Amino acid sequence: MAINDAGERLKALDARHHLHPFTDFKQLGEQGSRIITGASGVYIHDADGQRILDGMAGLWCVNLGYDQPELVAAASQQMTQLPYYNTFFKTAHPPAIELAAELCRLAPEHINHVFFTGSGSEANDSMLRMVRRFWALKGKPEKQWIIARENGYHGSTVAGMSLGGMAPMHAQGGPCVPGITHIRQPYWFAEGRGKGSESPESDTHSRDDFGRLCAEALDARIQELGPDNVAAFLAEPVQGAGGAIMPPDSYWPAIKAVLAKYDILLVVDEVICGFGRLGEWFGSQHYDLKPDLMPIAKGLSSGYLPIGGVLVGDRVADTLIEEGGEFFHGFTYSGHPVCAAVALKTLEIMQREDIVTRVRDDLGPYLASRWATLADHPLVGEARSLGLMGALELVADKASGERFATSLAVGNLCRDICFETGLVMRSVGDTMIISPPLVITHEQIDALVSLARAALDETARQLASHAATCSSAALKATSPSSSLPSSLSSEPSSSLTSES
Repeated sequence: MAINDAGERLKALDARHHLHPFTDFKQLGEQGSRIITGASGVYIHDADGQRILDGMAGLWCVNLGYDQPELVAAASQQMTQLPYYNTFFKTAHPPAIELAAELCRLAPEHINHVFFTGSGSEANDSMLRMVRRFWALKGKPEKQWIIARENGYHGSTVAGMSLGGMAPMHAQGGPCVPGITHIRQPYWFAEGRGKGSESPESDTHSRDDFGRLCAEALDARIQELGPDNVAAFLAEPVQGAGGAIMPPDSYWPAIKAVLAKYDILLVVDEVICGFGRLGEWFGSQHYDLKPDLMPIAKGLSSGYLPIGGVLVGDRVADTLIEEGGEFFHGFTYSGHPVCAAVALKTLEIMQREDIVTRVRDDLGPYLASRWATLADHPLVGEARSLGLMGALELVADKASGERFATSLAVGNLCRDICFETGLVMRSVGDTMIISPPLVITHEQIDALVSLARAALDETARQLASHAATCSSAALKATSPSSSLPSSLSSEPSSSLTSES
C-alpha cells in the first residue's frame, strides 16, 4: 500500500474512533489528523513522507532524541526479567529502588525520598495529598489552602486541573477541588510591559518592579486567607504550557522573602523544567530555590515510557515516615519496573554525555543568540529564551505590543504553517513556544530558527492578504482606529534552509 493510501486509511480510522486530548473533536473530524509514523534524532516523520524538526521534544519530554538504542535495550532487558510488579504493601524491586536512590543523589541535598507515579498529573495529585497529610500530622489540619498561579499548568486530572490556573480547563472541569486559589502570574510581556512607565520601551526598571509586584500578590493572598490556613505555594520555575513565561529576575528572590515570613511549604513543579531543560538538573537550582516537594515526570525517561513522581524534602518525608502510619494513596504503576529501568538508563546517559552542562554552557547560549534574531520580524513583539526553551510573542503592533483579534487565532495559524514548513512549534494563544530535544546541535538550531522565520513570513503574508480583503482594523485586538503595520505587507524576510 502506498504511503498516502496508508495515511488516508489511518486518518479515517482515527477520525472514526479516537478522541484526542486537548483537541476540538469537531474540527479534528473535519480536517483530519497528522499521522506520525517514525522518528530519528530531533526529527519526526509523518504518513505523507514529510520530515519535521520537532521543536517541542514531543511534549517537553524527548530530551535525548528519538533514537536511543540503550533505552530500548533497557526496556527489553527488564521486560524479560520482571515485566511488572507493584510497590504496594511493603514490596519493591531493583529498578524502583535504584532509581529512587539516583534521583535523590541528583536532587538538592535536603531531598532524600521519592514517591513514584505514572505521570506529572498524578505527581501533582500525590503532592496535594502529601501536603495536606503533612499538616494534619503536624496538628494543623486547618492548613488546607494551596496558592498557585493564574495560567499555571499542573496537569489535567481533577486535582491537577484545580491546581492549575487555566480558566478554560476550570470551565469544563465541574467543581474544582476546594481550598485552591490563584494569584497573578509573572508574565511581564502581557501584564507588565509598559504598565506604570511613560514608554513601553522603558522596561529596564519596570520589569523588576513587576516581578516584585507579583510577589506582593502572594503576601496579600496569604494575609487574606490567614497564614494559619495556608498549606503551600505551588509554581513552575518557568511556566511551560502557559507560554514559556520566564519571570523577571526579581520575582523568585521576592517570593522567597515572602515565604520566609510564614510557615508555608514551597512546591516547585519540575515536570517540564526538570532534567536539564534550563541548564541545571532542576529548575529550582537555576533560581536558587529550596522546595519542600518537587513533582517530576517527562524528561525523567526522555518520554520513552510514562513515569513521574514527587521528590520529597526531609521536613515532609520525616513527618510522613515517623508520625504518619499508612498513607492511603498510590497507583497500580507506581515505580513500574520497566519504566524505572528506562528512567535509570536515561539518567545514566545524561550524566555520561554531560548533557546538562552542555545545555547550560553551550546549547542554551547558542539558542539564545540565534532565537533573539527573530525579534526583528514584523510579527514578533518579544523573543525570549532560557536554556532550551523559547517563546515568540506574536503582535499586530511591535511598538505597543498590541495583540491580534482573538477571532483570527493567529497563533494556531502560525502553528499549522510551521507543520507545513517542516517544524513543530506550539502555540499558546498568540505565543509560539519551543523546547527542542537536549541533544540538538548548533546546525539543527540554525535550521529551527530558519524554519521559524519562514513560518512567520508565511503567517505575515496570509495576514496581509486577509487585511486586503477586509478592514485591517479587524486584525487588532483593541484600538479600532489603528491599522495593520505596513511592515506586514513587505516581502518575506528569508527562505527555507537546505535542512527544511
